[in-house]
Amino acid sequence: MQWRKGRDLRELFLAYFEEKNSVRYPSFSLIPEDPTILFTIAGMVPFKPFFLGIRRPEVLRATTSQKCIRTNDIDNVGRTARHHTFFEMLGNFSFGDYFKKEIIPWSWEFLTERVGLDPNRLYATIYLDDDEAFHFWHTSVGLSKDRIVRLGEDDNFWAVGPVGPCGPCSEIIYDQGPEFSCGRPDCAVGCSCDRYLEIWNLVFMQFNRNEAGELIPLPKQNIDTGMGLERLSSVVQRVKSDFETDLFKPLIDKACAISGTSYGATPRGDLAVRVISDHVRALAFMIADGILPANEGRGYVLRRLLRRAVRFGRLLGVDRPFLLDLLPTVMELMADPYGELLANRATIESVISLEEQKFGRTLEQGSILLETEVRSRKARGETALPGGVAFELYDTYGFPFELTQEICSEQGVSVDEGEFREEMRKQKERARAASKQLASTLSGTLYTELSETLGSTVFDGYDRTEATSEVKALVIEGAAVTSVEEGDVVEVVLARTPFYGERGGQVGDRGVLEGPSGRIVVEDTVIAAGTLTVHRGRVVSGTVSVGDSVTARIDVERRTAIRRHHTATHLLHEALIRVLGEHVRQAGSLVSPELLRFDFTHFAPVTLRELERVERIVNAQILENEDLRVAHTTLDEAKKQGAKALFDEKYGEEVRVISIPGFSTELCGGVHVDATGDIGFFKILREEGIGAGVRRITAVAGMPAVEQALDTARVVSELELRLGGDPDQFVAKVEALQDEVKHLQKALAEERLRVHLARVESLVAARRDVAGISVVTGLFRNVDDQLLRSVGDRIKAALSPVLVVFAGVTEEKVLFVAMADDAAVQKGVHAGNVVRDISRIAGGGGGGRAQTAQAGGKDPAKAEEALAAVQAVVEKLVSGK
Repeated sequence: MQWRKGRDLRELFLAYFEEKNSVRYPSFSLIPEDPTILFTIAGMVPFKPFFLGIRRPEVLRATTSQKCIRTNDIDNVGRTARHHTFFEMLGNFSFGDYFKKEIIPWSWEFLTERVGLDPNRLYATIYLDDDEAFHFWHTSVGLSKDRIVRLGEDDNFWAVGPVGPCGPCSEIIYDQGPEFSCGRPDCAVGCSCDRYLEIWNLVFMQFNRNEAGELIPLPKQNIDTGMGLERLSSVVQRVKSDFETDLFKPLIDKACAISGTSYGATPRGDLAVRVISDHVRALAFMIADGILPANEGRGYVLRRLLRRAVRFGRLLGVDRPFLLDLLPTVMELMADPYGELLANRATIESVISLEEQKFGRTLEQGSILLETEVRSRKARGETALPGGVAFELYDTYGFPFELTQEICSEQGVSVDEGEFREEMRKQKERARAASKQLASTLSGTLYTELSETLGSTVFDGYDRTEATSEVKALVIEGAAVTSVEEGDVVEVVLARTPFYGERGGQVGDRGVLEGPSGRIVVEDTVIAAGTLTVHRGRVVSGTVSVGDSVTARIDVERRTAIRRHHTATHLLHEALIRVLGEHVRQAGSLVSPELLRFDFTHFAPVTLRELERVERIVNAQILENEDLRVAHTTLDEAKKQGAKALFDEKYGEEVRVISIPGFSTELCGGVHVDATGDIGFFKILREEGIGAGVRRITAVAGMPAVEQALDTARVVSELELRLGGDPDQFVAKVEALQDEVKHLQKALAEERLRVHLARVESLVAARRDVAGISVVTGLFRNVDDQLLRSVGDRIKAALSPVLVVFAGVTEEKVLFVAMADDAAVQKGVHAGNVVRDISRIAGGGGGGRAQTAQAGGKDPAKAEEALAAVQAVVEKLVSGK
């Protein structure tokens, strides 16, 4: 068998199936169309609608090397030879074309003749009663009966869901030799060890399972196969682990160089560099596909992977940001054929850099909390840290358990690992219960049926605002009807329409449909089932029936305002790139008659001066009054022309390109003005952050911009009356007024503090002694936490060991503040635990660190009762009960 690089195996596979008349598709996005799954987890996901009969396939045969993300078993990544978060799945697909007779011998031919695997080491597993597959393996391929293994439904039957398309599958197994065996006497095909390695899964989609559980043969049988490139590479390159292939080894070497580690020196070091090399690949691809850090969904997964990589770097002693050092190696390994990595390199670098720096600060915070907790427990004579505390550090701060163990070990304190693992198990159960998602059945809806029978709606709206068309379907409350009458809320499908259906951020058109005997006011237009335009509205007079010829007329004034805002969005996009940098990418948009919203990647607030530059660039282009150019071309050609595209937009082979000569080129299916001068005027209303690394600009164009300018002029006139003088001096006058207000507020605060500090002596005199600790409590009305802390600091300076607990009461709520000095903490006091317990009495909650903490309460009438409970809480803490 010839040694081959991973990239050569990828090309070998795709070229082989091209020879079999399959169309080679580039990898689809990691963001799937299927809303029930977070990521593209297999090669068949982008083709799922074809398998389910929801959409007609463009071709009958396809092949891909699909980038995939799976995180269901993330804790095993790096611990085994095969687990990954990001991987490539080689696949070939037949949509009602070839079946078992062809794919079984083709797969054998590819593996044995093209790749060169030893036929004597290959086995095939089949479903228990799949005699057809057995026949082709035995007769067409010549595989002996003893190397065809029948397995049950768990291993060799695939289903899209409890009902729907399904079928048996056949796995091709490669015997890597006894050195890979688990050593058990019964080790054979089906064993979970690495000796008998599954390298390719052939799914024969031939049945439809109905509600009764019956398997009904499909009218068209399909093929879906999947083979991990990393796994195939490990076999061909004769290594024991995917991480030792050329797809990973350069990253492993780089991670070792950064950390001063030698691969193979220690199991702990090997685990860390494997995790880092896997996760940095996933990070680069996820960001390139438009996924940004967030606290939920895909963004949360991205953040978790980055933090996990950083944590393992810390375990190797790398206490600085380091992930960017690995990015050039990722580019070298993967940018061919994945050009999106290079196209979005600036964004990838910015996101990783910002997130890694933020998490570094989080790790520091976790270290401080852990060290405080350890000191507190040692002061009480304890020698073990509860697993629940270690889990809270892990779950809340991303603090690795191994790091917790290390720090505790240095202090002579053990960690209850059993309790930690139990808390981890409970969290996984909670997560599984909250996020478990069955495979999407994507069952056909009325709209998919209409799309199948009626075909696509023809859109005439680029160059006309009115058209005559036939009513093809009427829908009321999800059911098709033949006619509608006055008062009905209806959805209308026409053969052709000038109405734009909402998509790409642009809102849908409004207008009227007028027939021979009735009139419908269209309140919104949407796209259903991919290509079906649906007009949503109300019958205002007469009746309308299927088959009627109607005049479809859009609201021209509203459409004109939309066109202005849409073209202004393109100008804004390019202007932001020119002012802020090439990392700027569109992350979402809204184009409406009233305004435009534009979300984009950027990692700091846009300054006022930068916004002014953007406005000047956009308005200068408007004054240039350049004619827009519209062209239809292939996606590849558009990319060569430098056309900008949305991260997660799905484009067909032919695309529509909107160009403003000399300025910008974008892929866009929306409606636009004829020339930039038609926009009139552009004005930014506000800029804000909406997520980690994502900013939003809200702006107006045309008449809304004029109205905004008039409103601003009116405000300036009113200020002129109130402030007097030249408008150029308004800023200076307002600053002077603000300084005066700050001075008066400071003086008032000092006076209030002086009044309350007068209580210090009486509060100290009323202190209670608990096990040698001075406990001082007090109730204050209409004060803030800063004043409470200032009074508390004065008391802490006078007493030790001391715990101060104050309640600040207003008419609606109560605020508890607790402060303990180090001497009190060493005796077992924990301010966070104190306020947590007493705030419950007042219907609230909170907590914090051992030295300082605060909490809130909803019932101010219970404030005195809560303060009275402080002594009992302290006694319990000090006694350790």
